[in-house]
Amino acid sequence: MSLILRTAGRRGFIAAALALASTLAMAQGGTQAPIRLVVPFTPGTGIDLIARQVGPRLAERLGRPVVVDNKAGASGNIGTQEVVRAPADGATLLVTVNTLVMNRALYPKAGFDPLKDLDPVTLTSWGQLLLVTSKKSGIQTAQDLVQRAKAKPGSINYGSPGAGTPHHLAMELVKNQAKIEMTHVPYRGTGPAVTDLLGGTIDAMFLPIHVALQHVKAGNLNALAISSDKPSPLLPQVPPLRQLNMGNLDVEMWYGILAPKGTPKDFVAKLNTELKSILALPETKAAFETQGMTPAHSTPEQFGTLMSKDANRWAEVIKAQGITAD
Repeated sequence: MSLILRTAGRRGFIAAALALASTLAMAQGGTQAPIRLVVPFTPGTGIDLIARQVGPRLAERLGRPVVVDNKAGASGNIGTQEVVRAPADGATLLVTVNTLVMNRALYPKAGFDPLKDLDPVTLTSWGQLLLVTSKKSGIQTAQDLVQRAKAKPGSINYGSPGAGTPHHLAMELVKNQAKIEMTHVPYRGTGPAVTDLLGGTIDAMFLPIHVALQHVKAGNLNALAISSDKPSPLLPQVPPLRQLNMGNLDVEMWYGILAPKGTPKDFVAKLNTELKSILALPETKAAFETQGMTPAHSTPEQFGTLMSKDANRWAEVIKAQGITAD
């Protein structure tokens, strides 16, 4: 009887060892099973461009197919949750933006915690937001905006693609730091908001630089300030937000890649190394610049630290301003 049990035990151990070896082999690229890059937003966004830019090059380096899968909805929560629930075998990755950690405070019942349920792989880029106003508003500078808001609290209407988006929280940070009141007008998407901004229905808005650029150059919008520490080469005449001297007005958007919690560290390290090379390519830089993004790389640990710091900072803004996802 004891011999049978010992034999069964050995068989169980061998089976478990083989299963583990199979999982590690898959995670280390020893299979042709495709890697899925989940983008939790619609095609055509900056996040989508990142996935489609790095995907083919990652496939070449790992020797396995890489496919982009757009899973939009609930401010990115639907696609994110799918990655959180995916097996930690290296076959599913998340390509996302700092909305990920903003949502942590906005959606406490989302069913996951991005700081606990995902493993950071690397930062991929930084993106700038541009503070713009309609021509009809008559607001020409960031100082004008602040002065008018102080003189007539709530009289300035500003738009966003929805509550809790970076565009929304960036303006709420300005409001918080400048001690001013403006009226938020949320839209379902960037397009309708831009249409009303151009028509003068709303006065101001934060927009990704690639969205605002054509309208600024055509003279249809006033560019007041940019979120980066220094002027962008795309609009060198537009000053940085820090010119307002109102404390921490860092509203840059970061983008990055993450994996389900527990993904083998060797595979995460390999991904990080390969992505570092991809992000350094001149063609990657050129493609990112069309979306107003600058390629960036980090270690998984550095990316995790950035996420944690940003989550806490935006949670404080959300609480201070009484912001909800409704």
